Amino acid sequence: MQKFFAGLGLLTMIGLTGSVQAREACTYEPTVLVHGGAGDVSDAAIPNKKLGVKLAARKGFEILRYTGSVLDAVEAAVNSLEADPNFNAGYGSVLNWDGEVEMDAAIMNGADLSAGCVSLARDIINPISLARRIMESTKHRYIAGPGAMRIAEQEGFNLLPPGALITEAAIKALQDYKNSLNATQTQKGVVYGSPGTVGAVAIDACGNVAAATSTGGLTGKLPGRIGDSPILGGGTYADNESGAVSATGHGETIMRYNVVARMLALVEHGNYTAQEAAVQVLEQMTQRFNETAGIIAVDYRGQLGIYFTSNRMSWAYQRGNQVHFGVDAGEDEIEFGEPRTTDN
Repeated sequence: MQKFFAGLGLLTMIGLTGSVQAREACTYEPTVLVHGGAGDVSDAAIPNKKLGVKLAARKGFEILRYTGSVLDAVEAAVNSLEADPNFNAGYGSVLNWDGEVEMDAAIMNGADLSAGCVSLARDIINPISLARRIMESTKHRYIAGPGAMRIAEQEGFNLLPPGALITEAAIKALQDYKNSLNATQTQKGVVYGSPGTVGAVAIDACGNVAAATSTGGLTGKLPGRIGDSPILGGGTYADNESGAVSATGHGETIMRYNVVARMLALVEHGNYTAQEAAVQVLEQMTQRFNETAGIIAVDYRGQLGIYFTSNRMSWAYQRGNQVHFGVDAGEDEIEFGEPRTTDN
């Protein structure tokens, strides 16, 4: 299996060598890092993918500067991607076998390990915000289906008419998927519709971290299917003692291999950097299961991890006045500009 690797040299160079003392002194450099899903991203989709992840990273960074909250930052970054039909979350979600949108999401605060998870969400643009409301307004950590939508209604979410999230692209992807099952020969590993998930991680000046992940799942999935994204330790996790991670890729494999928990254990107990841990865990997962995935992470030192064994993964982060972004292995484009402060 060919290794796909994004910017290890750069990330090692810019990563901070933080510690508990550094966290206490608030000497970390605030950063918001996002991904737009790992998988077979087509050449035609790349410009919109890059634009979307850059915008999400900038929005998350603005919120981090304005509120000082890493939780606000990752929620805002994922909100941006959920509203973009070019990504498999929120408005761009793929369809299950019955032609319906069912979405999963999770958000976690590394300072106190508070978390909220939701599955089988329907008819709302921002499942990640519903996950946060579950975290903040209930005594539970994970609610799914009608119970979750009852909370959305109680919390004043804009409930859309049934089917309002269904796009023409998602309908075509589902039909293509069903047609492929009737074909004489089928290609293993072909993904129909937008691949992967969306996610964000962030760190503030004092070393507090947060993570958020949101997804529409797999085209043609069975109704009621839940992937890795809302599973803490599977596809999403944040802990100031180790770091924050959001995963994307083949959900059934990511949850079976417990990818995020394995990675953060290497960081916390094995003195790995986020990048080193991501490389080891994803390569081992891909070798063992012959399935692929991608990871974005920030560890407790402030070092970033960006790695994928899939063909491509769109990602971007803002740190200071620089926005880094890419899709292909080894790609690291940079845009400069003074960060803006939001007015609301």
